[in-house]
Amino acid sequence: MGRNNEKNIKKHNDKLHKAQAKAKQAEISRKEKLKEIVKKYNESKEEEK
Repeated sequence: MGRNNEKNIKKHNDKLHKAQAKAKQAEISRKEKLKEIVKKYNESKEEEK
């Protein structure tokens, strides 16, 4: 029997999608952190004026 059977393909795809979801979540959290940093920076700039 070949290695490309349904069970192996499904297992591989599940692993792949899990990794992709994890990467996407990391990117979203980085963007949110950056927004917070920019917001704090802008607030501190306004206070200096």
